Amino acid sequence: MRRFTSLLSATGLVVASLVFVAPTSPASAVSEDRCANRTNDTIKKLLACVKLDGVRAHQAAFQAIADANGGIRTSGTPGYDASAAYVAERMDAAGYDVTVQEFEFQTFIRLSPTVLEQVSPNPAGPVANNIMSYSGSGDVTAAVSTLPVITGCEATDFAGFPAGNIALISRGACTFALKATNASAAGAAGVIIYNNIPGPLNGTLGDTFSLDIPVTSVTQDVGQLLAATPGLVMRLKADTLRGTATTSNVLAESTGGDPGNVVMAGAHLDSVNSGPGIQDNGSGSAALLEVAEQMAKVNPRNKVRFAWWGAEESGLVGSTHYVADLSQAEQDAITLYLNFDMIGSPNHVFFVYDGDDSDDVGAGPGPAGSAQIERTFEAYYGRVGQPFKGTDFSGRSDYGPFIAVGIPSGGLFTGAEGIKTAEEAAIWGGVAGQQYDPCYHLACDTFDNVNLDALRTNSDAVAYAVLKYAMSTSSINGVRGKGNFEPPAFDGGPMSTG
Repeated sequence: MRRFTSLLSATGLVVASLVFVAPTSPASAVSEDRCANRTNDTIKKLLACVKLDGVRAHQAAFQAIADANGGIRTSGTPGYDASAAYVAERMDAAGYDVTVQEFEFQTFIRLSPTVLEQVSPNPAGPVANNIMSYSGSGDVTAAVSTLPVITGCEATDFAGFPAGNIALISRGACTFALKATNASAAGAAGVIIYNNIPGPLNGTLGDTFSLDIPVTSVTQDVGQLLAATPGLVMRLKADTLRGTATTSNVLAESTGGDPGNVVMAGAHLDSVNSGPGIQDNGSGSAALLEVAEQMAKVNPRNKVRFAWWGAEESGLVGSTHYVADLSQAEQDAITLYLNFDMIGSPNHVFFVYDGDDSDDVGAGPGPAGSAQIERTFEAYYGRVGQPFKGTDFSGRSDYGPFIAVGIPSGGLFTGAEGIKTAEEAAIWGGVAGQQYDPCYHLACDTFDNVNLDALRTNSDAVAYAVLKYAMSTSSINGVRGKGNFEPPAFDGGPMSTG
């Protein structure tokens, strides 16, 4: 871990050209100049200054960074380094104590777009696909052999498989890596895995997969069409890099506040290899930046530590490294962790992490105090008249390492590849039967892949929760045996109108 001096000068990155001039909202409750020069130490003042324009300016900067770096911001690439530099520079300028925590990890980078195309029979042409993370490289043109109903989870499933062919296999029953390993052992020159439910498949073979064959994925409809095509010959080309890379977390801490009572709020900063990641997770990262900047002059009662995690898309590597690197005393000083990963999905639902497991779905409750965090977000949504729904602590985001060591956690989520139900569409609008985020882990996750109303509402919810706990964690400490101040009352006033 090293203190931030000037990440820009240290890396040679230039982000000055990424300045985004946000449109001025005539309905803004407080002028930009007034917000920059006042202490937003009440809910009313902070919500008047946390503006959608500010969040969108940060998302525009992330988009510009991706555009200048091959369309991605993946950890271990210049696009991520420039994103981290941007965040660190903004937080340093705002007056926070900034730390850049570097670490090594196993990475997978798609060096060029994956090619999957039908060679014969006619009509020949490209086929939409998503490369499996940790796929090997290769350029194969061969006949395609389909495993009809057998899963490919056993070596015997490939009995009689023609060596040199491309294997077409359905998802299900075991890991993608096991299917690909069995196919390779049978002589397959490449593997195509098709989804067993509607929608795209965004999968990983895991960072221990080392076979040098290309492995990609297609939708259920495409896979079934390919399986039904006699005499099918395809070309599959993948150009990938697998190995050890260095990346970083960016941490920004308030200069004031009780260091024995730390409030953490985090969002992952990296994208996947397929696109710029402006919703996943430029939405959470940008909202956290806007909130931190608007809280810069606040002298909190508790230490506030903002975190932008690296290598989340590689398996929560950054947050896991951070938590593992803490001493027991440092872990004990963290009273709670708030997570904001994907908070502006185009076909959104307002999900709150189910801290008390009242939904009785999936994992059990979070550590003691998590139920209180859930109620904080529910209270905010209730005050602004917004329906909400619980979502499980599935372990898929950066709250996982904190929960694992007993730190109360919670946060917001608006949905990824899950399918919106008719009941949800009746409540929140949008389209039933489609993904919450149709561009999840795809190249189309750009600046325009955001629901602005969801992002505005959730940016305010982030601000509300962070400031509430910055001033008091009494509701959490009451179940953890720590003392603190009484919480400030919600003082009404306008919601963010920017």
